[in-house]
Amino acid sequence: MDQLKEFIEGTIRSKFEGSSRSSFTYSKPYTPRIDSLKMPMGYQPPKFQQFDGKGNPKQHVAHFVETCNNAGTYGDHLVKQFVRSLKGNAFDWYIDLEAGSINGWEHLEQEFLNRFYNTRRTVSMVELTNSRQWKKNQSSTTSIGGGI
Repeated sequence: MDQLKEFIEGTIRSKFEGSSRSSFTYSKPYTPRIDSLKMPMGYQPPKFQQFDGKGNPKQHVAHFVETCNNAGTYGDHLVKQFVRSLKGNAFDWYIDLEAGSINGWEHLEQEFLNRFYNTRRTVSMVELTNSRQWKKNQSSTTSIGGGI
């Protein structure tokens, strides 16, 4: 019985100690393959516009990609540079990504847009009007045609 008690206490202690240590440790959110990519010879990181989670994330990505491409970096090299363009809530999101979970630029871009694009989407009056008109037409069609 004492062995079981010691085993349980040890297991709980190791879980608790492990989690407190890892909370103070930063691990890169991208894979070792991306980490091993070398930047082009003579590469100087450009000055990136900063995104804090409040602006237009699609515009941020477009600007970031163009800035990187103009500086001579493409594809998965962008993954290593993206953190330089983030601050505030966006930076917090980035550092909370699971270690090694990002396997390429397209993946990081998609995760970023999934997180920030949906939260800021606003509907214009034109979209509301079109939506209302579509629903009205849909109701008429359903009534006339007897449903789908």
